[in-house]
Amino acid sequence: MTDTTLTDRALIRLSGDGVRDFLQGLVTNDVAGPLPVWAGLLTPQGKALFEFLVWADGDDLLIDCETEQAEALARRLMLYRLRKPIVIAREPALAVHWAKDGAEGVPDPRLPALGRRWIAPADGAVDGWREHRLGLGVPEGVAELGSDKNLWLECNADLLHGVSFTKGCYVGQENTARMNWRNKVNRRLVVLPDGSVERRSVDKLGDALVPDWMCEGLAG
Repeated sequence: MTDTTLTDRALIRLSGDGVRDFLQGLVTNDVAGPLPVWAGLLTPQGKALFEFLVWADGDDLLIDCETEQAEALARRLMLYRLRKPIVIAREPALAVHWAKDGAEGVPDPRLPALGRRWIAPADGAVDGWREHRLGLGVPEGVAELGSDKNLWLECNADLLHGVSFTKGCYVGQENTARMNWRNKVNRRLVVLPDGSVERRSVDKLGDALVPDWMCEGLAG
């Protein structure tokens, strides 16, 4: 059997009364409806701190995030918890899995061409994810999106289904919504031929990879 575990991703479990309402008021996407969704936790100015997918597991939520950022993200969420009866902890019994195609799991909520994703106990490490993702022009993680460096819409969140403009308030919502309504996303993160990621003006993308999803989004 082919190994499918994304070893660079970890899971944080959120459990307790009102856990969806708790996360709904913090992150960029709507976690009150169908899951999984891709979302971000931002600064009050709308800059990306963490990116992740949110999954349902019964009444609990699972956050599928970078392994290297999992502890920092959990601590950040705990700052917002205050006296709410929410438990926030790493989930070591489960892992994030990926396959380029097949019937297992669900399509990646950012872009179906990214492949299939699911949660299950770990097996061996999968090969090819990073190359496949960058080949589709999709950056992820602090190394590519930055931390408190790039605005969430500059990370292409509006083009990759990473933000809801109808869900109501969340951290960084004011600047994010203003940029969208004024159509003022003048710079975007793009993947370059060598696989690096750079923020460039949308009218000076140069040799950057401009995949169909970005062309359609910018044209719209």
